[in-house]
Amino acid sequence: MRWVVGSAWPYIYAVPHLGNLVGSLLSADVFARYLKLRGYEVVYVTGSDEHGTPIEVEAIKLGIEPRLLTDRMHEVIKKLLKLWGIEPDNYTRTESEVHKQYVRDTFTKIYKNGYIFTRDDELPYCPRDKIFLPDRFVIGTCPYCGYPYARGDQCENCGKLLEPRLLINPKCAICGSTPEWRVTRHWYLDLRRLEERIKGYIEGNGALPDNARQMSLGMLKEGLRPRAITRDNKWGIPAPFPEAEGKTIYVWFEAVLGYVSATIEYFKGIGREDEWRRFWFDKGTRVVFFIGKDNIPFHTIIFPALLMATGEDYVMPWTVSSTEYLIFEGRKFSKSQRIGVWADEAIALLPADYWRFYLIYNRPEQRDSNFTWDSFLDVVNSVMNDTIGNFIHRVLTLASRRWGTVPSGVKLSEQDQEVYGKVLEVLGEVEGNYEAIRLKDAVAQSIEIARLGNRYLNEKQPWRLSDAEFNSSLYMLLSAVKALSVALAPVIPFSVSSLWRMMGYSGGLRWDDAKRPIEEGLRLGEPKPLFRKISREELNSMLKRLDEIRDLKDRGKYPWEQVYLPEG
Repeated sequence: MRWVVGSAWPYIYAVPHLGNLVGSLLSADVFARYLKLRGYEVVYVTGSDEHGTPIEVEAIKLGIEPRLLTDRMHEVIKKLLKLWGIEPDNYTRTESEVHKQYVRDTFTKIYKNGYIFTRDDELPYCPRDKIFLPDRFVIGTCPYCGYPYARGDQCENCGKLLEPRLLINPKCAICGSTPEWRVTRHWYLDLRRLEERIKGYIEGNGALPDNARQMSLGMLKEGLRPRAITRDNKWGIPAPFPEAEGKTIYVWFEAVLGYVSATIEYFKGIGREDEWRRFWFDKGTRVVFFIGKDNIPFHTIIFPALLMATGEDYVMPWTVSSTEYLIFEGRKFSKSQRIGVWADEAIALLPADYWRFYLIYNRPEQRDSNFTWDSFLDVVNSVMNDTIGNFIHRVLTLASRRWGTVPSGVKLSEQDQEVYGKVLEVLGEVEGNYEAIRLKDAVAQSIEIARLGNRYLNEKQPWRLSDAEFNSSLYMLLSAVKALSVALAPVIPFSVSSLWRMMGYSGGLRWDDAKRPIEEGLRLGEPKPLFRKISREELNSMLKRLDEIRDLKDRGKYPWEQVYLPEG
């Protein structure tokens, strides 16, 4: 089976925070790693979303060209992803020539197929900033739920797609003044003509999660309306339509096409230019996106509509793994109020695997989840260190001292066969959760292997047994460690890589290796603890350092080119 795994493209106006990461980039990385362990053909693609007014406005404030700003931020994000162990097969950008050409070609096809029309509209114009305001740069009260800070394209509170005119008491998001309405011509995608096909796709797709299905069906019930696909800003991909000089493609309509263009670019880069077609036109492919719930409509309605409108038989998205929100100490992430932790800050405090494990352990799959420093300490100290790390270290220390090399001809006792059978049973549940993209449950079940092993060690005390009984116990325990390491490899890749070396492996493992006992003849390395506890005093020091980093940012003295690394 082939897979295209995509995560929502980070808008590089700012560094992603922990909620952004767990909702898209990190979760996609974990799932793609699992699929690759299974031996599937996988292409994980994403990239920097760098067009649109926010970038343009920020560049104006800094007195530089938008491309200079996005060049710098793109490199920052790439470096951060490497530090986090997030490894797309192609992390590209919307300024990629491959992407820009694919977007122009795609919209030319859609235009020729008659799905695009022009309309003169009165749109919000800020007389103070002297620019037409994109939808998201108009802020007001949502007419549906009353949320006072809804954007003109979508309410992040209720998820409804909006237009600026629908907002109550609209304001310019840049300067706070009341916008005027001026006439300008734009090009529209006629979603009404695609509505029945999209409805059939949504209703016939049993793999969609409930939140994506219900939100999409709710929009279809209200009826789809034409959506403007051009904007008046300069920083973007020029619209390819006749008489559309000075217009650019709206970022939401071009960025979603990046999943295809990034696949094209990936295979072009490895010298297999036509290979991308197998991943986007062969029905043996599954396409899955990792997004926050606020991005659902653009991936279940807009993106499929664009593919349909080309007239070509693209593979439609199989599912979207659409998380709820991660909140921070009971509040929404806010950079201005210093609520939350951002990707660069986190990696400056602790190595990536601590964050990766906690975020997937606490992933907001069915409901919003809450990050607290107390829960973070508890998970690191009790789960990672005491349960997982302790089990692994106890077993490897015993094996290193008594064996050094895994002996041959060890026969498991009946009891040890029974315990190992339970390990494999739990591993099967872990596999089922990965397959269903229940990453949080996959981690929870993986921990059960360590708990089984710790109980066995405490009750059996193999160091007190005869040689034959000891060999049976330790062989089974090493096999359990092997199963646990593969089960957690997608989540904590740095730690598992170290563990594999300690176990004597020189290459990577496959998922099916976890289902087989430890290999005879492996020369065990020196066992070292995988994790360490974090004291309350250390946490206080980390929070102080966090404030220092933010002070540097506030003063414009944060060394982006270096990106802070953990001490030691």
